Amino acid sequence: MDDYEVVAQQLSELAETMRGLDERLAEVERVNARLEEAALTTARALGDVSRHWDAVYDAMRRTETIDAETTSERDNAASRVRRAGGAMQPAPDH
Repeated sequence: MDDYEVVAQQLSELAETMRGLDERLAEVERVNARLEEAALTTARALGDVSRHWDAVYDAMRRTETIDAETTSERDNAASRVRRAGGAMQPAPDH
């Protein structure tokens, strides 16, 4: 075998190896694209969950504020009754 034939055979083997690597790289790129899409979907879903919990916490805070105001009005009315020495009067409308 001449040196040229040996070099040609090695180049052919290298070309086959390169084709295999190209195919594997293409598959890795396809998997990577699917992973990126899954990451975006997950990020959107986490954003939705976060907005939901923000709304829940806001509603809970509003309820606590309303409860505190109602308790405060009730306490003020009871105070007025004690000071007046009579029956409890309804709290005035604001």
